[in-house]
Amino acid sequence: MNLDSNKNPYTSLPVVCLPCNLSLTLSARQFKNSDNPGGRHTCHTEDHDEDEDGDLIDEAEVDELFHQQVPKVIGDGEHRIFIVHPDVKWGSRKQYLTTAELMVDEAVGLVNTLENWRVVDKIILSTKTPEKRTIFGKGNFQFLTEKIRQTPGITAVFVNVERLSPSSEKEFEDAWGVKVLDRYSVVLHIFRRNARTREAKLQISLAEIPLLRSRLRNEIANFDQQGGGNRYIGGSGETLLEFQQRQLKERETKIRVALEQLRRKRNLLRSQRKDKDFPVVSVMGYTNCGKTTLIKALTGDRALQPRNQLFATLDVTVHAGQLPSHMTVLYVDTIGFLSQLPHQLIDSFSATLEDVKHSDLIVHVRDISHPETVNQKVNVLNVLKSLQIPDRLMSSMIEVHNKIDLVNDYHPTEPETVAVSALTEQGLDRLKTILEDEVVRSTGKLILNLEVDLSSAQLSWLYREATVQEVTVDADEGSAVVMVIIGTAAYGRYRKMFPARS
Repeated sequence: MNLDSNKNPYTSLPVVCLPCNLSLTLSARQFKNSDNPGGRHTCHTEDHDEDEDGDLIDEAEVDELFHQQVPKVIGDGEHRIFIVHPDVKWGSRKQYLTTAELMVDEAVGLVNTLENWRVVDKIILSTKTPEKRTIFGKGNFQFLTEKIRQTPGITAVFVNVERLSPSSEKEFEDAWGVKVLDRYSVVLHIFRRNARTREAKLQISLAEIPLLRSRLRNEIANFDQQGGGNRYIGGSGETLLEFQQRQLKERETKIRVALEQLRRKRNLLRSQRKDKDFPVVSVMGYTNCGKTTLIKALTGDRALQPRNQLFATLDVTVHAGQLPSHMTVLYVDTIGFLSQLPHQLIDSFSATLEDVKHSDLIVHVRDISHPETVNQKVNVLNVLKSLQIPDRLMSSMIEVHNKIDLVNDYHPTEPETVAVSALTEQGLDRLKTILEDEVVRSTGKLILNLEVDLSSAQLSWLYREATVQEVTVDADEGSAVVMVIIGTAAYGRYRKMFPARS
């Protein structure tokens, strides 16, 4: 007699609730057991006692830090943006895996991500001197200045480079008469708009420190020209520059201390998840490649609401799903990557991305319909290398080609990749099978047939601590053969508790 491996007919098991907190949202909708057969369980952050956070910085303190000394990127309201893309012709700053046109398209996408922002004009201008303060040669810079000044209603110019030096920013603003932005400031502004949790707000505040420092130097330089920069403040013995630098340093220290508290909390949560013996699969990819949609398809978690938007996910979220064998795995949804993403931003989010290093498997999701899919892959792999992801994870990484429904007559061009459409769920069964094989291999889990005595607690223990795949009952003998997937540590505990039958 075979029994449904999803249900334990011999005992009632408790619902599993994994720990979670504001910086690590866990949606465990696929946990199934006998007192909720076929049902789903969700663990939300607000269900947990906030006292568990102990000495963690509270929301009010985080909001105070988040709203202190905000970089004056650009005011609220509607904005008309002129995009300038310097097309570097040669040298170390030339982009070889993409085109100027595609890079401009990505800049337009960044602007369109922001509500009430729109692009009024864009220009690609060649340069042989990207290291110069004005980036362009004299003739091109003069032509650009005239074009910007003749375009009505511009509220800001977005120079599509990773980071402008303070002197370049000042030169441009003096010449063009409007606010000047770079990728660093635009991406930070998007992050600030999307920040919801304590950890996201703190990490963004930390990433803004270099921007605040450079602008402080500019402001003080302007003040010096008016004879005020070197004046002492109220007999304190500090100049204005020294006072403001000290304030900035104190704010940075507070942010780093708070992030360290959250990092320790995250480590505790990670160790608690490890104790539960659930494999962890980190889902990585370029921003807007469909990571969240794929996780929703893999888990059936209807609470997930993917958005067609750059950097929609700023926090690590964890979602439970089941593989074909009914083994529960945890999928970690992470922040998306971007080409020319400034290193300070990556460094600031290193605490969030630290979870990836401790996962059992990485899934790299690619939007295979995107014209820059090859360049995006290179950028993601470069970021993973900069994060010093262990070789075992890099070598076992599963590459998923997503959005094949948007490609006419798709045929894979790279070996050992998995083609799917997360939206239509095409190819999902094959992906789940591959995931299961890799998870079993990477975690060292065992697939065993164990004989159990039905009068003992063995079967209920296996349902609780392992993944039961099949139960074959011998009613005459009062025993059963149970096929299970079980971790080595759990199997060691099983043998100690039930030595006769193991």
